[in-house]
Amino acid sequence: MTSAPFSLELEDALSLEAVGPIPVNEPKLDGNERAYLIDCIDTGWISSEGPYVERFEAAMAERVNRRHGIGVANGSAALDIAVAALRLSPGDEVILPSFTIISCAAAVVRSGANPVVVDCDPTTLNSTTDHYADAITPRTKALMVVHIYGLPVDMDPILTLAEKHGLAVIEDAAEMHGQTYKGRPCGSFGTLSTFSFYPNKLVTAGEGGMVMTDDAELASRCRSLRNLCFNSKQRFVHDELGWNYRLTNMQAALGLAQVEKLDETVARKRAIGATYTDLLSSISGVQLPLTRTDYAEGLYWVYSLILDDSLEMDAKAAMAALAEHKIGTRPFFWPMHLQPVFQKMNLFKGVSCPVAERIAKRGFYVPSGVGITEVQMRRVAAVIQKVLR
Repeated sequence: MTSAPFSLELEDALSLEAVGPIPVNEPKLDGNERAYLIDCIDTGWISSEGPYVERFEAAMAERVNRRHGIGVANGSAALDIAVAALRLSPGDEVILPSFTIISCAAAVVRSGANPVVVDCDPTTLNSTTDHYADAITPRTKALMVVHIYGLPVDMDPILTLAEKHGLAVIEDAAEMHGQTYKGRPCGSFGTLSTFSFYPNKLVTAGEGGMVMTDDAELASRCRSLRNLCFNSKQRFVHDELGWNYRLTNMQAALGLAQVEKLDETVARKRAIGATYTDLLSSISGVQLPLTRTDYAEGLYWVYSLILDDSLEMDAKAAMAALAEHKIGTRPFFWPMHLQPVFQKMNLFKGVSCPVAERIAKRGFYVPSGVGITEVQMRRVAAVIQKVLR
């Protein structure tokens, strides 16, 4: 579609009274979700032992060309288990982006290893091979690669780098359901990969997560870690500590129904992204998401905006202004090296990641859930133009 620049008259026509409040995300549950949940209730299989868990694991594994999928309670749990599966030792280092969710660094800290953070590219928002390469030391044991906001990391050079140094790779694909890199599914790379099924993801189970791997031994270890590490010969005997991170049958039922319509969801998210880009492209002083790179098309997991330094308004002020118009927003990730909890642990002393620091202050994202309507998107765009003017 092609849109003319917005006017105050259009913003008035798309008034709050006409459109109503717009949440930052609204999931769409219009497939087999209801039927599968009723089946769980009718059969009594509501715990982690129900049949939908294996069906969901198999469907996700097939979707991303992995041999093994291990369903867990949430995406953070998936990261905990993936890191723990590598049997890292105190003093070992894991390199990861500073610009990511805290779950990534927390999993490394909980394992007893040391997180080492790197900056990101200002256009893709992803960390690059050069970032990782510059941070490798003799103590480095793994690279954690995190795909950010809808565009995948350029994986091939990173995998080559990891192979050269004998490093494990954990691929956090929490935001990449249905996305591909050079035609290959995100979540299919590295030693282990992880997914989240939070409500704002393209596949949601309400909560839930999954660890993926092609290594049978690692898969077995992940299954043990998610289930308290019961001794294989006698229940309630434990040789090491694990977690109760099991995925329930009801969560898996939701997730399975969502996987069944993932192609439709991906197409919808890309249509939402294209509409927003068309509506907002005439606004100056705002960096919109990349449409594509030479290795992937944008997925628009969220639709992000980064305000130029020339604008007096920062992300916090813009979000507050949009909230006055009942438009939901979310801030960007806050960099790991600036997190108070890690500073109290004396981590990341002297670390500077200027790109991550800048976009954390200047970036936010607007409503883009699969349930959003074109009228709602037009109101969001109209209010953004009004606020930034």
